[in-house]
Amino acid sequence: MSIPRDSKGRFIKGHRYSPKTELKKGQHWRQPKPYWNSDFLYNEYVVKQRSAAEIAVDFDCIEKNILYFLKKFNIKTRSISETRKAKYWGAKGKDNPMYGVTGDQHPNWKGGITPERQAFYQSAEWKRACRIVWSRDTATCQKCKIKHLYGMRSYHVHHIVSFEVGELRAEPNNLVLLCRNCHNWVHSKENTEKEFLWSIEEDTQAMRSK
Repeated sequence: MSIPRDSKGRFIKGHRYSPKTELKKGQHWRQPKPYWNSDFLYNEYVVKQRSAAEIAVDFDCIEKNILYFLKKFNIKTRSISETRKAKYWGAKGKDNPMYGVTGDQHPNWKGGITPERQAFYQSAEWKRACRIVWSRDTATCQKCKIKHLYGMRSYHVHHIVSFEVGELRAEPNNLVLLCRNCHNWVHSKENTEKEFLWSIEEDTQAMRSK
């Protein structure tokens, strides 16, 4: 059966070429997200007083996605002063939940970005190592096994032995590809088995104790 086209071989506007496979009304090519629902978003943002950024983290998307749907559903966003009242911002000393939280225990920790690190991560040596790791690990997180899809979540090249060990910084065998969520987990207290982490000092001490 030939497909109807115009005299120039182009598809004809308004003609249904694949009625069996075309999306029906209300369907979407992407998997529905909970924040696409106005009741869910109202409960999270208004009732629970969560921020757009916090909700975005739950679904591994950007804050603008949440703000877009808040506007779409006519859910009034909070002003800075209203947000401060709902959060601990401005609290001083021990009244602030982040008091004394430093290093990799802080949610904004980025692995200790120093001038030395910045220079290394911009080097041709590091970029070459990353290309090797992405290819070797087939663009797949080595913990959750989810393959990288553009725009869905960010992926990191993780050092198994610390960055501080200079000779292993760009060694592919010391690197592994992890998605952002799994990378954060690896550096958290939840990783009690020290998965994807190896300390030369601890290994040396273990050898000596045998």
